[in-house]
Amino acid sequence: MKFFVDTAETDQIAELNDLGMVDGVTTNPSLILKSGRDILEVTKEIAEMVDGPVSAEVVALKADEMIAEGRKLAAIAGNIAVKVPLTWDGLKACKVLSGEGHMVNVTLCFSANQALLAAKAGATFISPFIGRLDDINLDGMELIADIRTIYDNYGFETQILAASIRTVNHAFQAAHIGADVMTAPPSVIKKMAEHPLTDQGLKTFMADWEKTGQKIL
Repeated sequence: MKFFVDTAETDQIAELNDLGMVDGVTTNPSLILKSGRDILEVTKEIAEMVDGPVSAEVVALKADEMIAEGRKLAAIAGNIAVKVPLTWDGLKACKVLSGEGHMVNVTLCFSANQALLAAKAGATFISPFIGRLDDINLDGMELIADIRTIYDNYGFETQILAASIRTVNHAFQAAHIGADVMTAPPSVIKKMAEHPLTDQGLKTFMADWEKTGQKIL
């Protein structure tokens, strides 16, 4: 499973990248706002920092304008994935941009039918939003499972990018179902290393070690 980091904070990306935990990065207008950075500047910096795909999102609503914005974003670096919304105009933009050889991440997916259309339009990634479905009492993981089945049925190469991941359980379940990629905030990725029994065992080891009176260094 590939790990994408869902942030535009370059210091947090660098920390995880040094550990080999970054296979790509996803950004969106909300994350750009939070960073306080210029979209072109910060996207270029991130793309130079990581080897994998860096998603940069268009903000236009009409296909022609999405395509123009997508081309400008793709020109930043060779590893840019242009992010477009799952609307009819977004699908048109996806078809054109993917046809030109650009990676395209189709975002804001909330149904298997939407995911099927994105795959037909040539999307590199489909981003179903788990947490936002959970917010309205729907099971985001059922959507991941449905897309996995449909894509496997027909051999679609579009990668399932589980997005809106908010908990370590989301991360586990997405991996268990077979999502190709997950994108999560740095805080969630770090929490995946935590377990109370690990903490308890370490506490016991440290107490016993102190009793030995020994030192390694």
